[in-house]
Amino acid sequence: MSQDSLLTFPCSFPIKAMGRADAEVAAVVTAILQRHVTDFSAQNLRSRPSRGGQWVAVTAVIEAQNQTQLDAIYHELSADERIVYAL
Repeated sequence: MSQDSLLTFPCSFPIKAMGRADAEVAAVVTAILQRHVTDFSAQNLRSRPSRGGQWVAVTAVIEAQNQTQLDAIYHELSADERIVYAL
């Protein structure tokens, strides 16, 4: 275990993002994850609309290799204007 992280790598790790339903959030998250996770497939992404239909939440479980990889994913998700929250 690294001093910089409480996680032990590699590990299964959920990536969650939320955005407006019309913003193609699933496609954005898929493209970002494919840049950072070599074997990521869009089939591993779950999408759920909000009750009112204005928002969509997507979740993908990846096999995280290290903290640097996770930091890069969250940095890119947070930088995209179509992503409102990334958890």
